[in-house]
Amino acid sequence: MLNRSLEVRFEQYGEVVAAALSHADRKQPAHWYLKGLLLPGGRKSVEPMAARVHPQNVRSAHQSMHHLVADADWSDQALLAAVAAQVLPTLSRKSAACHWIVDDTGFSKKGVHSVGVARQYCGRLGKTDNCQVAVSLSIANEHGSLPVGYRLYLPEQWAQDTVRRKKAGVPDQVVFQTKTALAMDQIDSALATGIAAGVVLADAAYGTETHWRDQLSERGLLYMVGVRSNTKVWWGSHQPAPMPPASPKGGRPRTRPMRDSAHAPISVHEVAQRLPARTYRQVSWRQGSDATLSSRFAAVRVRAAHNRQAHDEQWLLIEWPPGESEPRHYWFSTLPKQTPVKTLVATAQGRWRIERDYQELKSELGLHHYEGRNWRGFHHHASLCIAAYGFLMRERLRSKKNSVAFKMPAVSKSVRPRGSGPNATSPSQLDCHAGLRTG
Repeated sequence: MLNRSLEVRFEQYGEVVAAALSHADRKQPAHWYLKGLLLPGGRKSVEPMAARVHPQNVRSAHQSMHHLVADADWSDQALLAAVAAQVLPTLSRKSAACHWIVDDTGFSKKGVHSVGVARQYCGRLGKTDNCQVAVSLSIANEHGSLPVGYRLYLPEQWAQDTVRRKKAGVPDQVVFQTKTALAMDQIDSALATGIAAGVVLADAAYGTETHWRDQLSERGLLYMVGVRSNTKVWWGSHQPAPMPPASPKGGRPRTRPMRDSAHAPISVHEVAQRLPARTYRQVSWRQGSDATLSSRFAAVRVRAAHNRQAHDEQWLLIEWPPGESEPRHYWFSTLPKQTPVKTLVATAQGRWRIERDYQELKSELGLHHYEGRNWRGFHHHASLCIAAYGFLMRERLRSKKNSVAFKMPAVSKSVRPRGSGPNATSPSQLDCHAGLRTG
């Protein structure tokens, strides 16, 4: 290890992780697994990690580590809760304000037997491909972030295939759920454990769903979520038709206004096009690796239109970069009416944290290196990767110096928003393990 104090903290952290795994005989393989994830090395699958952490008896280490991740019956939720209890207090001391970031990540696969694999959108590739997809919830502020929820999305064809389910060890209680439903389960779990509520951030795959936004509001959560360009709103002179008076003959009163072409909602794209040029202003939100990040934004108050019903007034934030022919992004937000545009922009751009999460979890901690095919192993490996990430995050938050061992990487230029085209720039590499050595 880098020094004795760091080694002691790692041992103490490992004790907490082991305690969440229920049985004392899991302590040693858990220690090896965490250490294997943190140490340098090309592959973070079980066999090469066993060779690095216990070269004197690779076979024994391999067997115990494999059993821990592929076969042992322990709770992923309990482990993530234990990690959160260790890391989030340190994160909140840096800044009480936080975001709850919902997202999903894809793992491209060539075969068809790994649990949940199907042709579906893969964010890493920016297109539909053969892959697995996991939904997550991360707690973040400007100083760091930590995933507190993580679940594989099981496509409907998988959920209904009893033979494939049995081969992959999918639990009987797992049924088909949409990604938004999985995300809401994770949000409910975070609320139940008492994690301080934050503004929920999500891209348009989640934010476009009206019912999901309504569920957030019902839980008392503010949000800043992406929406698609064809999302309908009431704005300006475009307002719903008045409700017709009750019939003197009685009967059930109408709950929705009648269809009326003179009172039709318009798309957020149309709103963006109709706004005067002076409405847009250049806004900067943070310092990037090369320069201050900025773009052109406008914010107006609208009411989402769904089933011809007008919802409560909220913000529509539009990004239309200078020189581009079309707007790039749209967001709905329930942040207060008096919120400055600069704050709206900074909040919307907070999702970059999740991109850093996944970049490091995959490129440095081997999140995508699990070679098994079953449900339990997929989640156990991911939970242990998040536990290792939690240790690194806590050490970075503790460190007063910008040490090489715990330096936070910049977001790779290869990271693209959902639906964007690919970028050929290779990800930046992080030497976050310079201080970790076997022994």
